Amino acid sequence: MTIINDFMSLIYPRRCEACAGLLFKHEVFICNFCRINLPRSRYHCSREHELEQAFAGRVPFERAISFFLFEKNGRVQKLLHNIKYQDQKELAKYIGNQYAQELLKDGFDFNFDVIIPIPLHKKKLKQRGYNQSEWFAAGIAEQSKIALSTGNLVREEETSTQTRKKKYQRWENVEGIFTLKDKEALKGKHVLLIDDVITTGATIEAAWLALKDVEEIKISVAAIAFAARSLA
Repeated sequence: MTIINDFMSLIYPRRCEACAGLLFKHEVFICNFCRINLPRSRYHCSREHELEQAFAGRVPFERAISFFLFEKNGRVQKLLHNIKYQDQKELAKYIGNQYAQELLKDGFDFNFDVIIPIPLHKKKLKQRGYNQSEWFAAGIAEQSKIALSTGNLVREEETSTQTRKKKYQRWENVEGIFTLKDKEALKGKHVLLIDDVITTGATIEAAWLALKDVEEIKISVAAIAFAARSLA
């Protein structure tokens, strides 16, 4: 089997999903250089950062964190593109696993009762075949042993792509698109909302609007990447 794998690697070499460099045998999805040097936010180590400030006065989150910082035309953007458009759902789960491991190693308090990924509209889900945020969430859930819920929060309206939209257009584009099937299931729970990339935060706030009337609910948010104003 090893000989066959070595032969196939010559014909179809495995490449890093971030930099496109060749992977060594022990490397999975991302080369060691990128794994170490991708721009991490480290937001879980502080309460004074741009992501939490972005939601101040808008959404009463307990915590808002992201694994990476998004840079236009950077390696994180390449990762996100491959996850969403190159059928790399397993890459999203791998990144979720890696993020959870780093959070646990740093002593981050996983005091969440349930993890809920931002859902896709059923039409887009059918077209893509998977929800990238759900796979990222699955990686976090696997490491943290926290329950994953994928059917309660529902995206009722399909929206056009957020790419290249101005800030006010993004708010209009997502207003009122989410509904919650079972409020009682989340009563008194601390929910960790999961998204792939946060830009203006409009999608996250739209999800919060569907959750905010649940009695005694607490909400936090985590993403693969955050497009900070200084970097996007």
